[in-house]
Amino acid sequence: MKILYAASEALPYAASGGLADVAGSLPPAFVRAGHDARVVLPLYKNVKPELRSKLEFMTNFTVDVGWRKQYCGVFKGEVNGVVYYLLDNEYYFGRDGLYGFYDDCERFVFLSRAIMEMLKYIGWKPDVINCNDWQTALVPVYYNIFYKYQYGYDDIKTVFTIHNIQYQGKYGMEVLNEVLGIPMYHTKLIEYDGCVNLMKAAFETADKITTVSPSYAWEILDPWYSHGLDRALANKQYKLCGFLNGIDTNLYNPETDPLITKHFSVKNMKGKAECKKALLAELHLQEGDEPVIGIVTRFVSHKGIDLIKYVFEDMLSLGYKFAIVGSGEKIYEDFFKEMAWRHPDRVSATIGFIPALARRIYSGVDMFLMPSQSEPCGLAQMISMRYGTIPIVRETGGLRDSVKDAGDAEGNGFTFKTYNAHDMLDATRRAREAYGDKERWKYIMKTAMTTDFGWDNSAELYLGLYRELVGNK
Repeated sequence: MKILYAASEALPYAASGGLADVAGSLPPAFVRAGHDARVVLPLYKNVKPELRSKLEFMTNFTVDVGWRKQYCGVFKGEVNGVVYYLLDNEYYFGRDGLYGFYDDCERFVFLSRAIMEMLKYIGWKPDVINCNDWQTALVPVYYNIFYKYQYGYDDIKTVFTIHNIQYQGKYGMEVLNEVLGIPMYHTKLIEYDGCVNLMKAAFETADKITTVSPSYAWEILDPWYSHGLDRALANKQYKLCGFLNGIDTNLYNPETDPLITKHFSVKNMKGKAECKKALLAELHLQEGDEPVIGIVTRFVSHKGIDLIKYVFEDMLSLGYKFAIVGSGEKIYEDFFKEMAWRHPDRVSATIGFIPALARRIYSGVDMFLMPSQSEPCGLAQMISMRYGTIPIVRETGGLRDSVKDAGDAEGNGFTFKTYNAHDMLDATRRAREAYGDKERWKYIMKTAMTTDFGWDNSAELYLGLYRELVGNK
């Protein structure tokens, strides 16, 4: 089967969040399963020079963006057996950063149209194009309107994956002709609640819709989680399914990770204690055997930071220490800085994101706190378990699907259901009690470390969906 994975970011070339991890890990799993999987993304200015120097120029062509015709160059690279196509346009992508520009709509309209045009020039036709989030949501739209009946474009199936339904690509109706270049009689595909909504347009035109966890697939049918799109999904449920994301188990491997203090494994966990000791010293926290909770996240409300804020002192009174890394809303940054100032020997707060420090926290703390209001999938809880760090999570989205409460014999973490600070506090209290029972804690750690979050299982689910669309190829 030939699979084209279309994304606005993908490791190792460009990354700002979890989408890049997925786009860098899922296609290699397809290749390992014997399929021809390729990735297409923009050629951003911040692609590292050592990676850029290995790219091969293939061709160039022009792309219609509304009434304009814009240059597009195609560069080709190969990593881990996967071919990457990087689409070049200095005006759109030669900037510092990936998103957040006044013309993001135009930039990613260009990307979606360029992906479709590219297929005329590269001598390769996919059976399935898997698009991701609003930045490539117009691929199935353009395919159905402009390309479906062109020579060489027959029988291509499209899948649209929702990574976070909060970000939908919403713009004023004026962009319909000015930027999108879509005929007025197709307005109903694009329009939603009086504005252009690119994600809704993908719901209308893609052959299948997927999300990044089974729980999130049914949660987004509820107005509490859907950010207004539940009405658009209500009559598209026959297209909708959810597959849990995985992580790169070679990258996040406590036996080989070069970024952690001491290597360890499920059979020999001595290195875990050394990682903890080194982390406490690095963060100037009080030495001792008291449990340490790690928090590595964006400081925004839907990550549950308000719950943490409400009962933070209560968690300290249970004997916890905290290693915190993240950035976001100033009210939360200021709160964690104040807690670190008040309790310098028990709380460390690093504002910003330092990947190497995050890895040392995953490997060196005892528990990892994720009380999210909503979490489409979440990777941090999987990474923490890989390092024998026990997650404490709210049962939502991918957190529900990946973490089972240790009240059960096969539990690999601690969970709570309602979005309530004292329910979260109770989960931390139960975790503290379990930590005091060394034999039980060791068993929970082993259960967590042996939970399989590799991509091969998820890849087979995606491949099953693709086969449903195109048959056995």
